[in-house]
Formats: sequence, C-alpha cells, structure tokens
Amino acid sequence: MLTGLIVPTEGKASVFERDVFRDMQDVRQFMGVCPQHDVLFELLTPMEHLDLFFELKGGDPAKKTKEIDDMVRDVGLTVDKDKQSGSLSGGNKRKLSVSIALVGGSKLVLLDEPTSGMDLSARRALWNMLRKYRRDRIIILTTHYMDEADVLGDRIGIMA
Repeated sequence: MLTGLIVPTEGKASVFERDVFRDMQDVRQFMGVCPQHDVLFELLTPMEHLDLFFELKGGDPAKKTKEIDDMVRDVGLTVDKDKQSGSLSGGNKRKLSVSIALVGGSKLVLLDEPTSGMDLSARRALWNMLRKYRRDRIIILTTHYMDEADVLGDRIGIMA
C-alpha cells in the first residue's frame, strides 16, 4: 500500500507533509522502491536503467552523470554496467534494484529483502553502501536476517 501498488481500504499515512494515499503522484517523485523480486527490463543495461529511473523521478540534470557513475561504482556494478540486465547474476540484479530505488534523489526508500540471494561478502558490501547512502533519507527495510537489521537499523520492529 505504501508504494501505491495496492489501493488502501482504510487508514492514513503521510511523509514529508504529503498524504501517501491521496498524493501518490507527488510521493513517487521522491520515493524509491526495491521490491522483493527484481523487476528489471532484461534488454536494458544497468546504466540505462539508472538513467531511465533518474529521469522518471525528476532528478537534478546537473547531478545526473555524477550520481549515476557514483552509484554504479559504490554498488559494485562497474564491470557489468554495460551488460544487458537479463545476463546479470542474481546478486548483481539485486544490486541494480537497490540502485534504482536510491537514484534520482529518493528521500523515501523502501527495500524489501535487498540482499536476498547474495553471498556474505556481497551482502556486507551492500550494507556498507546503504550506510553511506542513508544520509538525509528515510529507508524502510524488510529482512529475515537479524544481523542485517542490527547493522542497518536505527529502529527495528519484529513481526511474527
């Protein structure tokens, strides 16, 4: 519901003085989402994905090249940045999905199982990247890994 994919039946949610349910078009300008399952265009490269989503979010054109280049480097996709996403490993697809959520000045970022399918070293690298990119953002992260929640969370809620 918070991402706009499901219509709410009742309740309220607001962020940055905008009603999430009533003003979703405005919210999407500063919201980034990494769903649990990668939703990528198989024929586009990571660079093309990031360019597209930067534009869709209305990112600052003067910062575009630097932001995308920094994102690709920081997430560890430099070697694969010009490969079609359909040919990327599962871990690199996750990295790209997280990058898409962050690019374009996203101030509200929802990450659903961002490190699923990654080996331990890739998970740790992504944790470091998320710690670097969390400044001036609200990041809501769901995970089954308690160590991940402990490392990344300022506030932790546990659902049973």
